Amino acid sequence: MAGYTPMIQQYLSVKEEAKDAFLFFRLGDFYEMFFDDAINAARELEITLTGREGGGEAKIPMCGVPYHSAEGYINRLIEKGYKVAICEQVEDPAAAKGVVRREIVRIVTPGTVMESKSLESKSNNFIASVAAAGGMLGIAACDLSTGELYVTSFLDTLEGLTDELNVYMPSEVVGDAALLDKLAASAGWSRPVPLTAREPIAAGKLAEQFGEEQLAALSAARLRAVGQLTGYLEETQKRSLGHVRVITAYEPNQFMILDHYTRRNLELTETVRDRSKKGSLLWLLDRTGTSMGARLLRRWIDKPLLSKSAIDRRLDAVETLYRDLILREDFRAELSPIYDLERLVGRVAYGNANGRDLNALKTSLRRIPALAELCRASGSKVLMELVEGCDDCSDLADLIETVIVDEPPVSIREGGLIRGGYDDYLDQLREASTNGKKWLAELERAERDATGIKSLKIGFNKVFGYYLEVSKANLSMLPEGRYERKQTLANAERFVTPELKEKERLILEAEDKMVDLEYARFIELRDQLALHLHRLQRAAAIIAELDAYQSLATVSAERRYVRPTMTEGFGLQVEEGRHPVVEAMMDGAPFIANDTRLNEKEQRILLITGPNMAGKSTYMRQAALISVMAQIGCFVPAKSAVIPLIDRIFTRIGAADDLIGGQSTFMVEMKDIQIMTEKATASSLVIIDELGRGTSTGEGMAIAQAVIEYVHDHIGCKALVSTHFHELAHLEDTLPSLSNARMAVEESGSDVTFLRKLVSGAASTSYGIYCAQLAGLPQTIIGRAYALLDDADQAASNQPAQLPRPDRLAAAAIPERPEPHVAEAPAPGYSVVQLSMFEESAAASAEPQKAKKASPKAEHLAEELRKLDLFNMTPMMAMQWLNDQKAKLRD
Repeated sequence: MAGYTPMIQQYLSVKEEAKDAFLFFRLGDFYEMFFDDAINAARELEITLTGREGGGEAKIPMCGVPYHSAEGYINRLIEKGYKVAICEQVEDPAAAKGVVRREIVRIVTPGTVMESKSLESKSNNFIASVAAAGGMLGIAACDLSTGELYVTSFLDTLEGLTDELNVYMPSEVVGDAALLDKLAASAGWSRPVPLTAREPIAAGKLAEQFGEEQLAALSAARLRAVGQLTGYLEETQKRSLGHVRVITAYEPNQFMILDHYTRRNLELTETVRDRSKKGSLLWLLDRTGTSMGARLLRRWIDKPLLSKSAIDRRLDAVETLYRDLILREDFRAELSPIYDLERLVGRVAYGNANGRDLNALKTSLRRIPALAELCRASGSKVLMELVEGCDDCSDLADLIETVIVDEPPVSIREGGLIRGGYDDYLDQLREASTNGKKWLAELERAERDATGIKSLKIGFNKVFGYYLEVSKANLSMLPEGRYERKQTLANAERFVTPELKEKERLILEAEDKMVDLEYARFIELRDQLALHLHRLQRAAAIIAELDAYQSLATVSAERRYVRPTMTEGFGLQVEEGRHPVVEAMMDGAPFIANDTRLNEKEQRILLITGPNMAGKSTYMRQAALISVMAQIGCFVPAKSAVIPLIDRIFTRIGAADDLIGGQSTFMVEMKDIQIMTEKATASSLVIIDELGRGTSTGEGMAIAQAVIEYVHDHIGCKALVSTHFHELAHLEDTLPSLSNARMAVEESGSDVTFLRKLVSGAASTSYGIYCAQLAGLPQTIIGRAYALLDDADQAASNQPAQLPRPDRLAAAAIPERPEPHVAEAPAPGYSVVQLSMFEESAAASAEPQKAKKASPKAEHLAEELRKLDLFNMTPMMAMQWLNDQKAKLRD
C-alpha cells in the first residue's frame, strides 16, 4: 500500500476484511468503489467507470452510487449472486484527526437480505448450513427476515443432503468445505448460489444466542450446523440477532420425502416449463390473505405430514371452515388487512423499522382479538386450542398508538414522528418553533410597513439562515444603520438585523433539538418493542396457521373437494379422482374422473397401457397429488378417498437428457430407478411413466420387466407404471399383485376419440401414427409411415411367430383398414429371448425342428442367461449385464 494516499490505504485495509464482496466505501454523499471492484461493478450495474488520483503511478479505477439510492444498486448485485460490504463513517468528520475512521457495518449476501422490496413476500429467503459429524449430516436453515430457524440431521448420504436442501431452496449455503465441494459436484444440486466454507461459532457465544437448554437437545451434526450458520450471520450482520432465538428441530421421518425430481415432476410449487407459480399445486391452493400464511402453506406443501393424528387435526380445522361459509368469509375479512407481521418483527429486531412499519405492526395487532373471538365461536376444538390463552399484544399496539403519529414520514431522522402530548419537553420545543415562525411573519409585516417596500420578504437557507431580502430597485428605501448586508444576488440584496439573528438562534436550536429528541423517543419505542419479540412472533404464527386453514378450506369448498379418510394401512382407494391443477386450468370444461384402487394382495401395481395423449401421465400424477394434498391436511378432488400414510413418492416422468452431466435420457432414468430401488419402502408410492423408453425396444422391455418384478417382489409398495410395451401385459399372469389397465379409446372408422377413462385390461395399440397425424405432420409423412408399417407387417408375416404386436389405425388419407385388434402375427424386431430373457424355459419354447445350430457365442449367452439370479439383481445391475453381453457378442 506504500505510495497510496491515506484514504486509499484505508480503503485497501478495509477491503482485506471483505475480499469476496463488493465494498461500498462511504465518501460524503456517495458509496465509492475502487480497483477491481469498480471495474466489475461498472459492468454489472451499467454505471460510468472513472478514475482518480490516489498516490500511485496511474489513476485508480473508480465508480460510485449516491447513498440515498444505494439500496437499488445493492439489490441488483445481490440478485446476480454477489455479496456487498457496506463501509460507513463511524466518526464525526468535525472531530476526526486525519482520515475519518470507517468500518464495515454489514455484509449483505443473497441469504441475508432484509429489505422488503427485494424479498418475495410469499416465499421465504433461506440461508442454509451443512455439516458432518458422527456419521451424520446436519442441515440448519434460517430466514433472517422472519427469524425462523430449522435444523435436522440424517445418515451421511449425498442424496439425503440434496433432497433436504431442495426443500428450502436456499439463496446461499455455508458449512464444511469438503461437504460443499461434494454438493457442488452433485447431480441433484443445480442452484447457482454462493457456497461459503465456515467454521462453527464458539460454544459460549452460541449459548448466549440460544441458551444451554436448546443446545443440549441437539446432536453433534445439528449443533455444528447451527454453530456455522450463527457464526456466519454474526460475522456478516455485525449486530444482535434478537429475533433468531428459537431452534425448531425435526426428524426427517416426520414428513413425506419428496426428492428434487418428484417436486419438479409433480409441479408442487412451480411449473417445469417456465418455473412460474401459475399451474402449480401451490398456485391452486394459495388463497391466503397474509404473506406469513402464504409462506406457511408453501412449507406444508413442501413437507407433507407423516402423522395421522397431526393430519386429522388439520383436516378437522379445515372441515369447520369448509362447512361454514359465513365463518370462513369472516376470517378472510379479518386477515386481509394484516401486514407481514413476521418480517415487521424482523425489522424491529434488526433496528431498521421506521414509523410506517410500526404503524403497520399496530394495525395488524388490532385484528387479533376479532380473530381469536371467531375461533372461540367456531365450535372447532383445533381452532379453540390454537387461540387458548392468546396474547393479543394489545399493550404493544396501544404503546405504538400513543407515540407515533398516524402518517409518519419515511425517514426517522427528520422529525414529524412523535404525537403531541407524549413528551412535555418536545411539546415545549414545538411551541417555541411555532411561536418563532409567527414572530417571523409579524416581523416581515412590520418591516414592510416601516420601509414601505411591499416586496420585502423573510427567507431561509441552510448556509445563511434567516434573512430579509430586498430587490435592488428598492434599496434606496432602506433606512441606514439598522440592516447588515449578508449576501448579494443579481437582482437583490439580503440583510439581517440583531433581532432576526437572535430569533434565528432560538428557532434553529428548537428545531435541532426537536429532531434529535423525536429520533431518541422513536428509538426508545423500537427498543421497547424489541423486548417482546417472542410475543409478536407467537402472534404471527397463530395468524399464519389460521390463514393456511382458511385457504385450504376456501379452495376445497369452491371446488367441491371431499375430506379424505386417513389410515395407517396399505390400501389407497380413490373414487372418481380428478387432477386438481388440470381441472382448475380447464376453465369449467368437464374433467373425466377416474378411480384409483391399490391394495396389498390383489393390486399393488397397476400396469397402464394406451396411446400417447390419452391421459396416462395425468392419471398417475393425480394419484400422487391427491396423496400429497391429503397429507398436508387438505380436502381432495374425488367423490371419496381413503388415503394411507405414504412415506415417500418416487416419480420417473418425462425424463430429459442431462446435457451438462453428459448423460442420456436413459441413463438419467436408470439412476432415478436405482435410487428408488435403494430408498423405497412398502409404504412408498412409485410412479414410472414409459419405463425403458430411452433405449432399444428389446433392452427397454427387458429392463422394464425387471424393474416391475423387483418392485413387486422385493419392495412391495404401491406403484403406477405406464408403458408402450403392450407385450408386458403378460406379467399379470405371473405377478399376483399386478393388474393391467388401459386408457379407453373409442374408434369409429378412421376417427379415434381418447376417452380419458381408465378401464381394466391391456391396450392393443399405441396409435402412434394417429397421434402424429393429430400433431399436424404433413399427410405425405403419415402416408409413408403407414406404407413402411405395411412393409414391416409383410416381412413379419414370413417369420416364425414370436410376440403379439399392436396393430394400428388407418389414416384418413390411406385406404380403409380393418379396425385395430390384437394381431396374431409377430411384431418385427422382437425375439423370444428379448421378452423372456428372465425365464429359463424361454429357450425351450422354440420348436426344435426350426432351431438352427447356435454359434458358440450364442450358446455361451444362453448359458449365462440360465445362471442369472434375477430376484437379487437391481435394474442397474441388469442393465450393466446386458451391456457386457452386447460387447462380448460384438468382439
